[in-house]
Amino acid sequence: MPESKAVREKARLSVEKSSSATATVFTAEERAAMADRARELKSAGRRRPGSADRDGERDVLAKIAEMPAKDRDMAERLHSIVKTCAPNLSARTWYGMPAYSRDGDVVCFFQAAQKFNARYATFGFSDQANLDNGSMWPTAFALKELTAAEEAVIASLVKKAASQ
Repeated sequence: MPESKAVREKARLSVEKSSSATATVFTAEERAAMADRARELKSAGRRRPGSADRDGERDVLAKIAEMPAKDRDMAERLHSIVKTCAPNLSARTWYGMPAYSRDGDVVCFFQAAQKFNARYATFGFSDQANLDNGSMWPTAFALKELTAAEEAVIASLVKKAASQ
């Protein structure tokens, strides 16, 4: 029996060490984003066939509504741009943030500044976006504000990214 107790204690210490190592490797915000993603995957598995687009749109609008005013304003405007310029993309959440996908693969996404306590929001594109331009091109943009000029650039990039 003493051997068994020692083995259990060693296992307990190993788990505690592993848990504290994870806590120092990832920030609280990163752990929250991973938890959001796990919930999204679990929820997607429970959805009825054919309801993904409707549910995804609802989820995105709910996440946008939760954002602080500045991020919410940008997210609402970006959502409108994506829905207008790329109606073939489906809204969904991705790590707890608004994203837009084609055939289940994320093409572009918005990350609120508040998500990771950053000084700017991010609008980015995944490798599924058709933005290839030579051997190097930008895939994410920092947004401190969203003017008509930025909206025009983003609209153009979204159209190109969503093309097939």
